[in-house]
Amino acid sequence: MTLIAEVFVADVLGKAVLDPLGEEIGLLRDIAVEGGAPFPRAAGLVLEKKKKMWFLPWSDLGIFNRRIISSRKRESDLSEFHPSPDMLLIGKDLLDKQIVDINGAKVVRVNDVKLTEEGGSACVTDVDVGVLGILRRLGVERRGAAFFKTIRHPLKHQLISWEFIQPLESRLDPLTLSVSREAISKIHPADIAQIISGMSPDERKGFFEKLDLETAAEALHELEPEVQADLISDMDKEQAADVIERMPPDEAADVIADLPAEKAQELLGLMEKEEAEDIHELLGHEEDTAGGLMTNEYLAYPPDLTVGEALARFRKEAPEIEAVYHIYLVEDDKLRGVIDLRDLILADQSRRLNELERATLITVHPGAGQESVAELISKYNLLALPVVDEENCMLGVVTVDDVVDLLLPPASRRKRRKM
Repeated sequence: MTLIAEVFVADVLGKAVLDPLGEEIGLLRDIAVEGGAPFPRAAGLVLEKKKKMWFLPWSDLGIFNRRIISSRKRESDLSEFHPSPDMLLIGKDLLDKQIVDINGAKVVRVNDVKLTEEGGSACVTDVDVGVLGILRRLGVERRGAAFFKTIRHPLKHQLISWEFIQPLESRLDPLTLSVSREAISKIHPADIAQIISGMSPDERKGFFEKLDLETAAEALHELEPEVQADLISDMDKEQAADVIERMPPDEAADVIADLPAEKAQELLGLMEKEEAEDIHELLGHEEDTAGGLMTNEYLAYPPDLTVGEALARFRKEAPEIEAVYHIYLVEDDKLRGVIDLRDLILADQSRRLNELERATLITVHPGAGQESVAELISKYNLLALPVVDEENCMLGVVTVDDVVDLLLPPASRRKRRKM
């Protein structure tokens, strides 16, 4: 068998396959491939003749390139084709399917597939997701490429290597291919949300359920409320509760508030008691207020703690909190002061925390409007603003990223309902 370097499948589908005497034995309708490391290997050709499908093993090919395909077998020697669960058909199972492009962080469509000679075999090495693949399928690649060149937009191959692709499902449905879970977890959550938003509801469900819990939790908050609700409602309730549990409480409250009340209560009942109580507390505040914006995850230490003791506690507790900008000094539940993290790290470890506190303590009440919160954070150049009640008891903090959301509202900003 002779394979000339590389062949795009669109160039050979529909081509006549000839026997040793030059007689046509059938038209090429598909190419079967089977598993192999690192690339799937071509197992044979599926031919059509007289409205029947026949199988020509790859080992029986004489020549295979874009100009001529020939067989060592005669038509009478061919066996009828019967699909095997161990094989993929490039035309049927791969072309026009959707995959995740991790470099572009988006869902793209397989327009063509490239076969390359590897160790004496023909292997699937790349999928073409670009315009050139479409033009090739239409049989106008050369003319189309020339046109784009004349308008100063020359087309380039947009190939994704098969090594970044693997089946998501045992059967090949829409969004059948994706990068590995490990690769997906390295994509920014906002980009994962963008990928999910480009899918149909069924595709979203299959894709989201295969994310690890941490990645799913990070991506969920970036999605629009109706998409969040659909994903959580369709998931196994135990898995849904696990995902929400891994979110910061303010983000988890946003998600829970957009669910039907019965579903929300069911999920809260499956969560750890402490996490569920944090979410309940946040849901009690009106939207568009400091209480509605705040998170009740923050670090608060007694004022008479030494710097060394505080740093030891910080190393244990900080990894569990989404964003840490300050240490709050709390005594008898009342906020006494605040320390910038930089000052804590640079201070002598024998000093007491109350010796490092800021001269001015800026706070806000939970009922304050979001505009007032934004003004305070902007005016005093704060990274986080503590929220206190009438008795100065610490309730939570509004972080600067919440204010950025107010100024440039993302699609993920949603309204919360009281429960």
